[in-house]
Amino acid sequence: MATETPTPLLATPSHGTTTPPPERRKQSFGAWFRDKGWRHVVAVITTAFAIFPLLYVLSAALNSTGTMAGSNVLFSRIDFGNFEELFSNPNRPFGKWFMNTLVIGVVTSAATVFLGALAAYAFSRMRFKGRRVSLLSLLVLQMFPQLLAVVAIFLLLNFITDVVPWLGLGSQLGLIMVYLGGALGVNTYLMYGFFNTIPASLDEAARIDGASHVQVFFTIILPLVTPILAVVGLLAFIGLSSEFVIASVVLNDPDNQTLAVGLYSYVGQQRSENWGVFAAGAVLAALPVMALFLYLQKYIVNGLAAGSVKG
Repeated sequence: MATETPTPLLATPSHGTTTPPPERRKQSFGAWFRDKGWRHVVAVITTAFAIFPLLYVLSAALNSTGTMAGSNVLFSRIDFGNFEELFSNPNRPFGKWFMNTLVIGVVTSAATVFLGALAAYAFSRMRFKGRRVSLLSLLVLQMFPQLLAVVAIFLLLNFITDVVPWLGLGSQLGLIMVYLGGALGVNTYLMYGFFNTIPASLDEAARIDGASHVQVFFTIILPLVTPILAVVGLLAFIGLSSEFVIASVVLNDPDNQTLAVGLYSYVGQQRSENWGVFAAGAVLAALPVMALFLYLQKYIVNGLAAGSVKG
């Protein structure tokens, strides 16, 4: 009688032993540089190119004896003389400029976000005649900046000053209304793309329960679109805090001016030697923007990524 040959069992490693990983071949420097290294070089050069101007301005702000052009050695001297002069000049009220910029920036940014959200909700959820043409028109109009309408803005506010002085030239409220005239456009288009990512079934379920468009907008939609609201508010505040041309035309009283207009008076004269003070003011003016950017940083990527997809 034939006997079957038993099949040999595969040897299994004993308990507690591990198979050593295969050895990796060492990559040469040339191959590594062609594959990944050149990216590190580009990143270092780009970072240095972006950081050097900031360090130069900070060095000039902390050197009360030098000028912007003469500070060839970074941080050769560190003192706070420029900052003291910045707050001690009664003819140039830096503190008022700082508060004016914050008030105008916060109010205008909040109103821009609110108006843009209302327009985006209407374009995203409602169907009406001329909807697509209106949406495209808002985008096309942004090709022509408000700078082109400076003369018309000045003449209009000059006429309004004779009728309603608190809304004309020299009025911060008048400047806010001018800014809000260009609040729609790209902001609305960006919000419109984000609103389209919210399922319409949520609106339908709320309306079945008897909710109106106002209740749907404030109680359901707005909490879900917080990232894009934060992004639009941040971009609006950054743009308004550095805007110069329109603010210099509308605000002619030094006590009502913004930081961009007020700081220009330090370097606007021929052979001005106030570059150090100007640099100190620029450093302080960047603090609110930087603080707001860091606070809203978690919303920026999600808001821009989702808002760039149109529905």
